[in-house]
Amino acid sequence: MTLDQVRCFVAVAEELHFGRAAERLSMTQPPLSRQIQRLERSVGARLLDRDNRGVALTGAGVAFLDEAYRMLSLVEGAGDLARRVDAGAAGVVRLGFTAVSAISVLGPLLRRLSTELPDVEVILSERVSSAQEDGIRRGELDVGLARPPFDTDLLDSQVVLREPLMAVVPTGHRLAGLGRPLVPSDLEGEGVIGYHPQQSRYFHELLVRFFGASQPRVDQRVHQVLTAMLLVSAGRGIALAPASAGSLGVAGVELVGLDHGGGDDRVDADPERPVELYAVWRRGTVSPVVRRVLRVVGAMS
Repeated sequence: MTLDQVRCFVAVAEELHFGRAAERLSMTQPPLSRQIQRLERSVGARLLDRDNRGVALTGAGVAFLDEAYRMLSLVEGAGDLARRVDAGAAGVVRLGFTAVSAISVLGPLLRRLSTELPDVEVILSERVSSAQEDGIRRGELDVGLARPPFDTDLLDSQVVLREPLMAVVPTGHRLAGLGRPLVPSDLEGEGVIGYHPQQSRYFHELLVRFFGASQPRVDQRVHQVLTAMLLVSAGRGIALAPASAGSLGVAGVELVGLDHGGGDDRVDADPERPVELYAVWRRGTVSPVVRRVLRVVGAMS
């Protein structure tokens, strides 16, 4: 059985006339008749009754017609899906993200992908930035929303978001009432919740640059911004975090601006917004669907 035979049968079954069916298929009647005969031999049943009055479907023909429609629909749908996958309009993308990026970028990104690429399935994986890089290296992730530094031999990247660094203080703290951006000397004598130098290297370095020659009293080091904010809420110190962390909804804390957004015009691409979030992916050839997703991500920056 071939698809050409099935298409010939459908044309005859709908027209109930070999001449009109042949004209519709842009062929002559003899090859059309041969296709129907071969199909009937393959099926093992007579599908059409032919006499001088015309053509009629047999009982087997009526049953086969329903299946023929399903076969042709499946083939056409498979071809359409293959074309959309080849164009990047359909497929699967495995996306890594951090807790804070989920608040600031992930929600809007997923909404745009649902609108612009509705046939792309996004599989989410929450991981710290270093774990996202490992996931891309092992082929577990296609794209990450992560913080630098990155292995530039392995990864390509583009900036998705830039934002200020801010102080996170307990509600009602004296620093929240100064009415101006904070400078490093304002935090003297305060216990500071720092970040792990390896596991959270990016935020650790932001703190080091902000404090400069000052020597803050770091009472505790954590891996995640959310953890730092929860410790502030519990009265364990003061933390520095990106402005978008305010959307995490941690009770009992306030975010206070830092002088120049916490940045440094000697090292930051945008010194008023030193906290950067990147889309990262494996260097080299990427699939069409990943390429389409990266275009959507790039349009958000």
